[in-house]
Amino acid sequence: MLELAGPPVAEAVYEELKAELARLPYVPHLRVVRVGEDPASVSYVRLKDRQAKKLGLSSQVDVFPEATSEAALLEHVARLNADDGIDGILVQFPTPKQIRQQAVLEAIDPAKDVDGLTPVSAGRLWGGQEALESCTPAGIMRMLKHYGISPAGKEVVIVNRSNLVGKPLAAMMLRENATVTIAHSRTPHMAEVTRRAEILVTAVGRAGFVTPDMVRPGAVVVDVSVNRVGRNEQGRDVLVGDCTPEVAQVASALTPVPGGVGPMTVAMLLFNTVKAAVRRRGTL
Repeated sequence: MLELAGPPVAEAVYEELKAELARLPYVPHLRVVRVGEDPASVSYVRLKDRQAKKLGLSSQVDVFPEATSEAALLEHVARLNADDGIDGILVQFPTPKQIRQQAVLEAIDPAKDVDGLTPVSAGRLWGGQEALESCTPAGIMRMLKHYGISPAGKEVVIVNRSNLVGKPLAAMMLRENATVTIAHSRTPHMAEVTRRAEILVTAVGRAGFVTPDMVRPGAVVVDVSVNRVGRNEQGRDVLVGDCTPEVAQVASALTPVPGGVGPMTVAMLLFNTVKAAVRRRGTL
């Protein structure tokens, strides 16, 4: 079985970006906004900021208190939109309950939407136009290409219908001439649907959800989820995906968790930041 490891693919992306940055007469700037102290968000933002700086980008994190109002956050986003020195804007989700995610996404300048989640970015993707694309799906597509796996002519089943993963990934797979099915919590006879897949993507967020009987023998399985199922003897989180370990005995290729899709999400965020900068400012 082929292990679809993310770090080698992410490193290949970073090498390409370093070459691109060497040709630019400016340093692209990423601005990340976090509201509150959700532990997962704190960790994710720290990782994104650290990797951006390691690559050679300019990066800054703006942190707001948990009680920040939606209006105050939107005012800050408007200031970031108007700042010509900022190339990419990312508001870390989830936000506190008083702040609507959709309102934030509609406020971000699509030209700076490095998360690829604004309505304009999503519409351009589905319309087959050039766009800043949602990072996790874009990372999955880049990973498949790196390992020589073409979706063309294959049956792809995506177990997720979110705006973050399932829907944009379906558009990307269709662009590569796959036949796509999106399954979800209301899909009857789930195992019958997933067993059709030559490429199965799962992002359910439930440990042990995908069992070997749900996987077509020889299928490529992309496990997007990272589920915390306890702590080990050293006090560290034990992380698993949606797939049981036995799925590896049926699949021809499988992403590890951790170390699969996760590194690609960050890599494609930085790819989008450089892309947004070049689209706005040009090159030499």
